Amino acid sequence: MKHPTMENSFTAVYEKLDDWYIGYVQELPGANVQERTLEEARESLREAIELILISNRELAEQQLSGKDVVREQITVKL
Repeated sequence: MKHPTMENSFTAVYEKLDDWYIGYVQELPGANVQERTLEEARESLREAIELILISNRELAEQQLSGKDVVREQITVKL
């Protein structure tokens, strides 16, 4: 099943430790990176977010296969 493209915003946090930048996403446990430059950390974190969200969606699709479900968009403002 193809899903429409959605754009979301997350909070990225970067910490410089010695010669490395450590990055993570506050709202998405598991999205962590370590790179030599801030720009590399930013790009790697974008890729990590995309991969985690795609994987989570695929796992949910497998678990819902054959079930009678209702799907709808939900928006939350924080």
